[in-house]
Amino acid sequence: MPARPPVSPAAPVLPAAALGLVLVLAGCGGPGTRSGTEPGAPGPSATAAAVPYWVNPDGKAARAVAAHRAAGRTAEAALLGRISTRPVAEWIGPDRPEAEARALTEAAAEAGKTALLVLYAIPNRDCGLHSAGGAADGAAYRAWVDAVARGIGGRAATVVLEPDAVMHVVDGCTAEQHHGERYALLKAAVERLKRQPRVTVHLDAGNAGWVAPEKLAQPLRQAGIAAADGFAVNVSNFRTTRESVAYGRELSALVGGKPFVVDTSRNGNGPYTAGDPAENWCNPPGRALGEPPTLRTGDPLVRAYLWIKRPGESDGECRGGPRAGEWFDAYALELARDAR
Repeated sequence: MPARPPVSPAAPVLPAAALGLVLVLAGCGGPGTRSGTEPGAPGPSATAAAVPYWVNPDGKAARAVAAHRAAGRTAEAALLGRISTRPVAEWIGPDRPEAEARALTEAAAEAGKTALLVLYAIPNRDCGLHSAGGAADGAAYRAWVDAVARGIGGRAATVVLEPDAVMHVVDGCTAEQHHGERYALLKAAVERLKRQPRVTVHLDAGNAGWVAPEKLAQPLRQAGIAAADGFAVNVSNFRTTRESVAYGRELSALVGGKPFVVDTSRNGNGPYTAGDPAENWCNPPGRALGEPPTLRTGDPLVRAYLWIKRPGESDGECRGGPRAGEWFDAYALELARDAR
C-alpha cells in the first residue's frame, strides 16, 4: 500500500452551462484566503499578492455550500466556506484534456488569476489501486500532455505533475518493466509543458513519511527535475508543514537547490496514527485543514503552500466515504470544523 492516500481522480470536464457560469462569476470567486467578513482578513491587494490562484465558483465545495444554504443549514454552509473561498487545484484526467485545460485557464485569466492544475494520467496510474486509470500507453500519454499544453496556450498556469508517479517507481509499487518508460514520459512532459511561456512545473516528490530524500534524488533527475521549476511535497497527505518543509529542504539540497511547494490542504492536525497503518491514508478521522494557500511562506525555498488535494473529496471507499474523488460532506465538515 502507498504511504500516502490515493489522490483525487481527474476533475470532470465542465459542461457548457457550467463553463458559462465560470466565465461570468470568475471575477467574483472570492479573495482566495479567508472571507473578508472575518476579523483580521487581509485587504484585496494583500490577498491578491499572497494568493494569485483562481477560485472555481462552481467547484464541489461551492456547490455543497449552496446546497446547505438552500436547506437552511447556515452553520454548515459557513464551515464549508472555509474551503469554497480558497483556491484548490483542478485535476486534469485523460478525457478532453485540451478543452478542459483551455476552459480552466481562460476562466482564471478572466479573473486575473493563475490556474493551479494537477496532471494525473500517467499509464498504470496508482498501481491499480483506488485511483487506477490513466493513459492507455506511452504514445497516448505524450499526446495527452501535448493536448493539455495546447489548451493552456499562453495563459498562466502552475502545474503539479503526476502525483505518485516517481514514488511508485521508487517504492516498487509500479512493475519494473514500466520504470524506464515512466521516467522518459515524465521528462518529456516537463519539457513539453515548459514550452508554454507562462507555465511553471513541479514534479511530485512524495512526503516526509514515505522514503528518505537520498533515495529520491536520482529518480527525480531521471524524471526531468533539472528542467522543472521545482517539486511538490505532501500531495494528498497529512504530514505537518514543519515536517514537510524539513523534508523538502533536504531533498532540494540533493537536486540542485530547486524550490518546492507544500500541500497543506489537510495537514492541520498532522497524520493519523491511532489506526491500522495500512488504512491511515484513507479518510482518517480527526484531521483538519492546514495553512491556507499563500506565496508568503517565509522561506525562500518554499515557493508556496497550496491546496493540491481537494479537501472534502474522498480518498476512497473507506470509513463511510464514497469513491475516490467524490464529495464526502461529513468529512469536509470535519476538516473545516477542526481547522485552527
